Amino acid sequence: QVQLVESGGGLVQPGGSLRLSCAASVSISSIYVMDWYRQAPGKQRELVALIRTSGSLNYADSVKGRFAISRDNAKNTVYLQMNSLKPEDTAVYYCHARNIINNRDYWGQGTQVTVSS
Repeated sequence: QVQLVESGGGLVQPGGSLRLSCAASVSISSIYVMDWYRQAPGKQRELVALIRTSGSLNYADSVKGRFAISRDNAKNTVYLQMNSLKPEDTAVYYCHARNIINNRDYWGQGTQVTVSS
């Protein structure tokens, strides 16, 4: 069983920055694709950013150029640096891991990000 614990959410003004962290209970270096999803009230959960075991990245069009995903395999932690935040970025952000060997999925409990003046 893999446990994911997010942190770093909060209230920030438009144009501000936050860094989310996701700490995993197991080594994520070689067999886990890690990503961040978000879900705003009344909307479906959407993929925000993804980092593969190779290090290749993908971003939702809405966050390209503003958000950056990274992983520190030594700390079993994935980060989401969010810059130039907009009110439409307000959502609960979830960390997700997929084991590429057995395709099992794991989710964190979510962290609230609110962008408001």
